Order: sequence, then structure tokens, then C-alpha cells
Amino acid sequence: MADHSKMKLGRKAIKTDSRTLMLGKYLTPSLPPPPPTADWTKGITSWGMMKNDTLGCCTIAGVGHAIQVFTANTKAEVTVPDSTIEKYYEQWDGYVPGNPSTDNGGVELDVLNDWKKKGFSGNTLAAFADPKVSNLVEVRQAIALFGGVYIGLSLPLTAQTQDVWDVVPKGGSKAKPGSWGGHCVFVCKYDQKGFTCITWGQLKVMTVAFWNKYCDEAHALLTQDWIGAKGSPGGFNLQQLQTDLNGIV
Repeated sequence: MADHSKMKLGRKAIKTDSRTLMLGKYLTPSLPPPPPTADWTKGITSWGMMKNDTLGCCTIAGVGHAIQVFTANTKAEVTVPDSTIEKYYEQWDGYVPGNPSTDNGGVELDVLNDWKKKGFSGNTLAAFADPKVSNLVEVRQAIALFGGVYIGLSLPLTAQTQDVWDVVPKGGSKAKPGSWGGHCVFVCKYDQKGFTCITWGQLKVMTVAFWNKYCDEAHALLTQDWIGAKGSPGGFNLQQLQTDLNGIV
């Protein structure tokens, strides 16, 4: 039985912005259905804690894990050092080393906007667009086309001791969304039974039922390296997305 009870979380309440691009707008009728499975883990076995065992830096750790996936599938896998993770946790989430009162986590939307504007340790984010979390076709398209989704979970206390994250029937207050807290992870694999994310240095499977109950935000990340290596997916209107992105003020 897993024991994640000592692990840190750190995703703050969801922040929305009416200017955020919605992924479904750019999925054209010519786009075929998402494949039954997708797996961008590339055989990686050492993901690294990214400081999320001691700090509530999951919003930054999620970026670090996304970079591992993107680089492993486009060139050579890059693992961002823990010192860099902590540096961005300071710059983007307000953490002050040695002051536990400032270890308060971060907001996913703010982190992604900072990444897009400023870059992250030499890794650029060209854009991000949100699939609807309740639309599993859009979510699977995002993973299959762009290597994964950066998501937010309102974790229940029941998740602390589960090898596979699943809904606990009649779990009472311990199964309530957010009873443990908010968490950010990067999801880079799926099949018809569930989704696989990276958290606390390992791959973690969640069932579809768990996703439906506890996932409450998702962002598809479009990096220049990925698009450069994979090309613009057929059936995805990248030109319109870029036009819309340029129109955001």
C-alpha cells in the first residue's frame, strides 16, 4: 500500500482568465479520433522529486516533469536540477528559503503565463490551450498531439494510501474533493482505463472515475521544440491559434 501522506501538494485555488485559449476551438472536423492509447514516458525511470517532497512546489515540479517528457521525445531528455526548481518557486510563487510561512504553493495559470513570457531554464512555452476536463476526447487529443496535459487535482484524503488513484465508494469525508488539498501534476500517458501522471518522482495511475471526480483544470502545453520536431498536427488549426494568441492583450 502506498503512503503519500508525508508528500507535499501546493496547487492553490483555480484562477481563470477569459482570454485563455480553449483547445476545442482548434480541433477541426478533419482531426481523427484520439488513439486508444498514448504513452510519452519514453522509458524514463528516474523522474526526480523536483523538491515536492519537502516544498509545496508542485506547480513548478509539474513544469520540470513536462520538460523531461518534451525533451525526451524531441531530442535528449533534460532533467531540471532541484536548485532550478527552487529558484523558480521563489520567483514565480513567492517562496523565501528558510521561511516556511512562504511555502504556500502556486497558481497554475500564473505559472504558465510566467513560463510563456519569461521561459523556464532555457525552455520556451509558445502557448497553452485548455481542454475541457469533462471532455475526455479533448483531453486525450491534447495528450496524444502535444505530449501531455498539465492538470490540477482536488485530492481527497483517500488518495494518500492508494497505489492506483481511484474513487472510494462510501468514502465519506475522506473521499471529498480537496479534503487533502490541491495538487498539480503532468499527465503524459493514457489508455481506456485511466491516465498516468508524474508526481513525487514516480508514475502514478488514476482511473477515469478518479479523473472525473477530482480533476478540475487542465492545460495543453505547446512548446516550440515539440512543434518543430513533430510538426503541426493534421486537423489542428495552429495558424488560427497563433492568430488568436497574437490578439491577446
